[in-house]
Order: sequence, then C-alpha cells, then structure tokens
Amino acid sequence: MSAEAQNLWDLSGRLALVTGAGRGLGRAMALALAEHGADVALVARSEDQLADAAEAVRKRGTKAVFCSFDLADAEGIPDLLAGIENEAGLVDILVNSAGMTRRGAATEVPLEDWDAVMGLNVRSVFALSRQVGGRLIARGRKGKIINVASLMSRASRPGTAAYSASKGAVAQLTRALAVEWAPHGINVNAIAPGYFRTELTKPLYTDERFDQWVKSRTPMGRWGEPEDLAGLAVFLASPASDFVTGQVIYVDGGSSAAV
Repeated sequence: MSAEAQNLWDLSGRLALVTGAGRGLGRAMALALAEHGADVALVARSEDQLADAAEAVRKRGTKAVFCSFDLADAEGIPDLLAGIENEAGLVDILVNSAGMTRRGAATEVPLEDWDAVMGLNVRSVFALSRQVGGRLIARGRKGKIINVASLMSRASRPGTAAYSASKGAVAQLTRALAVEWAPHGINVNAIAPGYFRTELTKPLYTDERFDQWVKSRTPMGRWGEPEDLAGLAVFLASPASDFVTGQVIYVDGGSSAAV
C-alpha cells in the first residue's frame, strides 16, 4: 500500500471522544480508532469499565483519558468537554455511541421511560454534538461526527416505540447537522447497526426463539459482533470519507435489504 493510501486511514494526532465507551459497540469503535493512531477520550458511567477500556487503548500505542459521566445530564456536557479539552486537547472526532432502551407496549410504557430513552438517545446526542461542533467552528477546524443510529431507524417491532422513535430522530438529526455544518468542513454520518450481541440486547439473544428469528431473517445468518463496526468507524473518522456526509449506513448482515 502506498504512503498516500495509508494516510487516507491515518488518525494520528487526532483526539476522538467516544461515548458509551466502557463496553460493547462504543468500546469496539474506540479501540479501532486507537489502532489507526487516534488518541481517545472515553466517556461512560462505569469507572471500572472505562479504566479497563483506557488500558486497552494505551496498549495500542495511543493516549487515553476517561471520565465517568451520565450523559442524561445534558446541562453538564459543556463542563465535561472543557475538562477533556484541558486534559487532552480539542476533540476532532466524536462518536455518539451511548444509548439505552425501555421495552413495553405503547399503551403501557410509562412516559418516564419514554423521556429517559429520548433524553439519552437524542437530547444528549444533540447537546454533545453542538458543543463539539461549536468548538470546531470557532477555531476554524474540520472534524468528524459519527452517530449510532439503528436498524430501528427505518423499521420497528412491537414493544419498541420509544427506542424506534429515538433512533429515527438520530438518523434525521444526522442529516440536519451534516447539511448545516458541511460549509465548515464537519462531516456528520451515522452507523446503523442491525441485531448485535451487546449487553443491551442480552435479553434478546439469550431468548432461543428470538435468537432463531434474528438468524432466519438476517441473510448472513448471524448476529453482529461489536468488532463488525470497526472498519466503518475508522472510515467515517478518517480522511477517506472526506466527501461523505449526511449518510446513515446500515451494518446489519443484509437485514434491511431482505423481504
């Protein structure tokens, strides 16, 4: 591979902030970015998980800082970013991976559950994105924002009204920010995973009947693993994707293409 081709994927000298980085999809993407040279700021609620993820980043030869923070506290996000900036520098790459779900019939799910899902999955994504985007714009710096949408951004199933609505909002927010910030050189895209094996989906993949249903409707015949997002995360964070913005890219083993 030529040096020019390698540089397309090189993240050296950049700082990536990854939320939900203690485990699952967020951790896998954080490690992938570190593999390609990015320093990483990791944010999640569990300090123990963050410390372990930070050590894994450092083993890949880049710097890691971490902060235990509940992103439901959107008002605290400016202070969170200021602390990261003081410790590690300006964030060039933001990966909004933190998320949650509350399952239940639409006629029965408490409005408090709806508010909690929308608060973390949408409000915090907007609050963090506009803080990172605003700092980049103020300094005349380019950057990359990667949101985590879902197969549920375009489809749904019973019992997922709050989650489906939140991920539909993430997809449209991605497009809106991409259009608004394109003149500033800030690319905004979303990764939309299908059925992945994570802590969030454990009640599903440990259910034998549901497990078989997922495998039967996924052309590739299996659940996704967190590492399946690594390559796309690096692409969207790197110069290789400089003319890609406003896209929601499905990583679902073919589920969204099947009938």
